[in-house]
Amino acid sequence: MRNRQVFVVLAFIVALAASCGTAKRVPAGADTPGELSRKLGLPVTGRDNLHLYTEAANWLGVKYTYGGNTRRGVDCSGLALQIYAEVYGKKLKRSSADMLKYNCRKVSRGKLREGDLVFFRTGRGKKNIPNHVGIYLKNQHFIHASASRGVIVSDLNDPYYLRGWITGGRVK
Repeated sequence: MRNRQVFVVLAFIVALAASCGTAKRVPAGADTPGELSRKLGLPVTGRDNLHLYTEAANWLGVKYTYGGNTRRGVDCSGLALQIYAEVYGKKLKRSSADMLKYNCRKVSRGKLREGDLVFFRTGRGKKNIPNHVGIYLKNQHFIHASASRGVIVSDLNDPYYLRGWITGGRVK
């Protein structure tokens, strides 16, 4: 009988520990999925990474500043590295080209997952070297810092982004 009680207690502790490991960390004061859906223009549910969506929503509207990485002004790679540090605790390289080269393994558009990076070539330069990066959210939408509009959510299917698409990147 004693062995059975010990087994039941151990099974309960293991189950409790395993369930704690699967919970997603959500910051205090986080918006509800409905509020995040409204702010981001995407359907956000409790199954999504609410920490990512909350952090993304907190950056919306921040003005574009070349070389910036604060809420007073940010560029595309600064936004990606700040969100990644806050949400995933990972340090990314500072430029979009270096993020792709050193921090990611390539992922096709059809295999993108929430939190993957998306890389583009906008303007002139070598075709396969990115000069723009964003973070994939869901439903073909990503958050990024636009030079003309600040931090916004855009659609990967927009002709501008289709033309400039290079690859997705899953952070190692």
